[in-house]
Amino acid sequence: MFSLAQLVDLGLTASAIHKRAKRGRLYRVHQAVYSIAPPELLSRNGRFMAAVLACGPGALLSHRSAAELHDLLATARSGIDVTVPNRSCHVHQGIDLHRSTTLTPADTAIVDGIPCTTLARTALDLAAVSTQRRVERALTQGEILGKLDANALEDQLHRNAKTAAARNLRGALDAVRGGPAPTWSVFEEQFLALCRRAGVPPPEVNAWVMLDDGEPAIRADFVWRDQRVVIETDGHRYHNTRWAFETDRRRDQRLTLAGWRVVRVTWRQLTQDPARIQALLSGLLRPG
Repeated sequence: MFSLAQLVDLGLTASAIHKRAKRGRLYRVHQAVYSIAPPELLSRNGRFMAAVLACGPGALLSHRSAAELHDLLATARSGIDVTVPNRSCHVHQGIDLHRSTTLTPADTAIVDGIPCTTLARTALDLAAVSTQRRVERALTQGEILGKLDANALEDQLHRNAKTAAARNLRGALDAVRGGPAPTWSVFEEQFLALCRRAGVPPPEVNAWVMLDDGEPAIRADFVWRDQRVVIETDGHRYHNTRWAFETDRRRDQRLTLAGWRVVRVTWRQLTQDPARIQALLSGLLRPG
């Protein structure tokens, strides 16, 4: 895939390019964009690159097309999304052109050789043209792939705070995380209130559990010593790192080996399905 300027840099004159196109050695895909393969045989990435080249220097694959390139979300659309800085650009058939005044060099990535928006900027742009549910799906996929950068997403939200896209992205992030991250005191109050409604004995809160395994004591969120039950309340924001993932499971293994039952409860479960958590507590802590 070549732009006219690239072909000229390679030493071809306009006349030579025209002759090659006439003889079928080059194929015109967009104005001033050529391919060595017929347009109908171009791969997805070939079509993406052609669209970016057609929109000139500084153009980036973006929105739904960038989400597909990043493997976040597939799209069946024939139109290709390209974003350019705030300047004029010729409109090309099959290209959905977006102009942005907030696009910076930091928002640029190269994926499979194609200039595109970073994953965080792609998420923001996707939130401008898609439903919150689709944005949630893209964020979840990014997390599964290990590509989601919370700091980069927060930076996009900060720089574009007054836009509808930022509000949509914030809603999607909160939904994926299980709602706005609660403080420990809020989580504790909600959980203890649920314990009272369930009629179970009050637990020890933030209590140390000593195990006879030669390793350090474990500080658990809620402890019922007589029943040997531990409840850990997992806020997604604080338990989704690799270190926390490994540490949590090591703690659970030690407690289980020592005869404790360990159950993890999320903020989303506590707030959106309290009846089930109440039944869980009753079943775990029922006398006898």
